[in-house]
Amino acid sequence: MRLETGAGGSRQWIGRAATACVAAALLASGTSLAEVPRARPEDVGMSSERLARIATVVERHIEAGDVAGVVTLVARRGRVVHLEARGYQDIRSRTPMRTDSIFRLASMSKPITAVAIMMLVEEGEVRLTDPVSRFIPELASLDRVAVPRPGGEEGAYDLVPAEREITVRDLLTHASGLLSGGLGVRVNEALARTAPDDTLASYIPRLGQLALDFQPGTLWRYSGLAGFDVLSRIVEVASGQPYDEFLRTRLFEPLGMSDTGFYFDEARLGRVATLYRRDGNALVPVDRPFSRTYFSGAGGLASTAEDYFRFAQMLLEGGALDGRRILGPRTIEWMVANHTGDKVNGQFGRPPAGMGFGLGMQVVLDPVAADLAVSKGAYSWPGGTGVSFWIEPAEELVSIYMIQGGNGAPLRRAFENAVRQAIID
Repeated sequence: MRLETGAGGSRQWIGRAATACVAAALLASGTSLAEVPRARPEDVGMSSERLARIATVVERHIEAGDVAGVVTLVARRGRVVHLEARGYQDIRSRTPMRTDSIFRLASMSKPITAVAIMMLVEEGEVRLTDPVSRFIPELASLDRVAVPRPGGEEGAYDLVPAEREITVRDLLTHASGLLSGGLGVRVNEALARTAPDDTLASYIPRLGQLALDFQPGTLWRYSGLAGFDVLSRIVEVASGQPYDEFLRTRLFEPLGMSDTGFYFDEARLGRVATLYRRDGNALVPVDRPFSRTYFSGAGGLASTAEDYFRFAQMLLEGGALDGRRILGPRTIEWMVANHTGDKVNGQFGRPPAGMGFGLGMQVVLDPVAADLAVSKGAYSWPGGTGVSFWIEPAEELVSIYMIQGGNGAPLRRAFENAVRQAIID
């Protein structure tokens, strides 16, 4: 399998020699390695020999051309036992992947937005039961639901009254019906798209002219962008800060997440991994610039594996890290409880059984039924660029998998299996 560098560009093979030449990238992250506690795997009940299998499966998928490059991180009991970069950050320039390469998080931004909302819930500025119109009055007009017209042509719809307004909880649990893949966007399709100069303040109120896809609270249907972008605007209104500033001052700086944000200075841009799309047997680069005006809490953030580990470890430790408390332990418990009953099973690529959904993240209720190589109570949410993470309270474990496009799902499953079989206590 070949890797395409772009239209008219040369094609390059990535083989064992390529991954070997970047094996030293584990040491290339400089200060990043010193910023998190590290341990020998055996000191926290994991096997060095078995963790080495991660490199084997990663190399196999890079050689096959499934992905350009990968960063993997495993931490147990608060200490990192595995952090590796393999393959290329950029194929065309043959820039090696680094352990501090920056990845577009896509929907892995959503758990961060959920935490931002819950910080304001704890402060009494937001309630989960609040209608979104309390913060964005224009969304009070989201009072219609588009339903298929009985006996009509495919795509034909009628509008019926919404039984209630959507709430903050609806948005966090994908139960709002707002741009959830149904007929509602047809009411005014052009308004569903952002303009290059949009901000949250200019775009979100326009959504009030759409219709909902179903009655709020009755279904779980993924609102890929709009739902969590509305939450981002709620943070702005409730806090009085632009969303990027709120995250920087209230979350990223306290947690030491210096390489996480919506956009980056020139020095950090050199560490951004190129995004690729699959075109037949080739990986073709995708130009996706960062926005300095529209701060999408649904999918606009970028980060490193180590930075996201700090965020994940904060959740695992009950809302605090290195003496800085972000949320209370009971709030974390509430976030990772199942709020949706059986509704998420079988939806949006979820397993047909064994899953629940909390406030912004999926929760594994029965790993056997879900056929997932994680423990009961594990929680996570992946991103469409191929990034993913798991937090496993039962094992005191965080695992992070970072790619930028390609056919990464088989490798992600192999990585999850390699992590689980390396636990030896």
